[in-house]
Amino acid sequence: MAAKKKDAKATPASAVAPLATPTETSPLEPAVRVANPVGSFDPDAGHAPKVILKRNKVLVPLVAVALGFLVGSIVILITGKSPLLMFNALIQGVTGINIALGGFNPRHIGELVIQAMPIILTGLSVGFAFRTGLFNTGAEGQLMVGALAATAVALTVKAPTIIHVPLILLAGAGAGGIWGAIPGYLKARFNVHEVVVTIMLNYTALHFNNWTILNVFGSVDRVKTAEFPVTALLKDPWLADLTNGSRLNWGFVPVILSLVLYWFIIEKTTFGYGLRAVGFNKDAARYAGMKVKRNVALSMAIAGAFAGLAGAIITIGTFNFGRALSAAEGYGFDGIAVALVGMTQAPGILLAGLLFGMLKSAGPLMQSAGIPKEIGGIIQASIVLFVGMKLGIERIIDIARGKRADRLALAAAENAGEVGV
Repeated sequence: MAAKKKDAKATPASAVAPLATPTETSPLEPAVRVANPVGSFDPDAGHAPKVILKRNKVLVPLVAVALGFLVGSIVILITGKSPLLMFNALIQGVTGINIALGGFNPRHIGELVIQAMPIILTGLSVGFAFRTGLFNTGAEGQLMVGALAATAVALTVKAPTIIHVPLILLAGAGAGGIWGAIPGYLKARFNVHEVVVTIMLNYTALHFNNWTILNVFGSVDRVKTAEFPVTALLKDPWLADLTNGSRLNWGFVPVILSLVLYWFIIEKTTFGYGLRAVGFNKDAARYAGMKVKRNVALSMAIAGAFAGLAGAIITIGTFNFGRALSAAEGYGFDGIAVALVGMTQAPGILLAGLLFGMLKSAGPLMQSAGIPKEIGGIIQASIVLFVGMKLGIERIIDIARGKRADRLALAAAENAGEVGV
């Protein structure tokens, strides 16, 4: 018996199954174990799934976009038109070059940027909440409140442009942040679902905006306020002349800064890590000592600030007056699509916003070529649908990747056989 115990104690560590050895991972990420072909554990193989996930983050949106344009082309063919007319309009909207008739008009480039700016910001708004495990369906209302705050500061404050414009943008972002903090606080404090609250706040923001525009700022025509002073505007005659009379303005500067800020907060700060940790697993984040409730409320407030900034840019950039709205304009819901297609990553949101802006700005060009402008909406909806089929697309990619690996292995085996001979 003693001999048996001694033998048991003398069992070498190498005899223990390799798969019993834990890998070093983040406490919030499950360990991934991959066996090599002979069944033993390969420590380097565990990195392969991460590489595949990164590739899929790029491939899935690209496949979804390609399938969306394929659906649009099929619909155009059904109507008896050529899809080439659509692609010519899209290329003209992006580059200003009309391939079919020749000529260059930079106005189309300016209008593309104008269409893309607000949906990039609402995409950042939705994406920021997504990264914390929240679904911000209230970007539309946050945008309206931001536009209203921008109107108030533009009409009531008198200051030079260098002070007036930043003050308006800060007011818009601040108002949107406060509006976003309401569902964030209710979620954190009472666990009220943010989707329900944000949807209701969208309608509240719409009617509050209209009442304020008509009764507080004294709209004469029941549609808009008096025009803003020149010191409050993002418009610049130089940009208009550069793009042949487009509505392009300096609003793209705060949009670029917002993209950088989004990336920096989420990817490079301890605060952003805490937000992502809450999004991955609230219980694990709480166990790790993170302030889950605070992070939830702050995430919605920051998300609302991005949308509020979009409202301010629309108000003092695209227009130069406050507006009473008959209905929501759809910027917030476009932002949901942009965040999904961009995989909630800052570069992806930028590209998705430009893509959807292209579809919007090319609508009149397609209509002039005899193609219904609603085709853009069909393509947009199809892209979102295919992004929603992410798992199916990933499965197809994996199958294609496996077949390619099999072909490479077969070719290597044949080459090895030839060398042996």
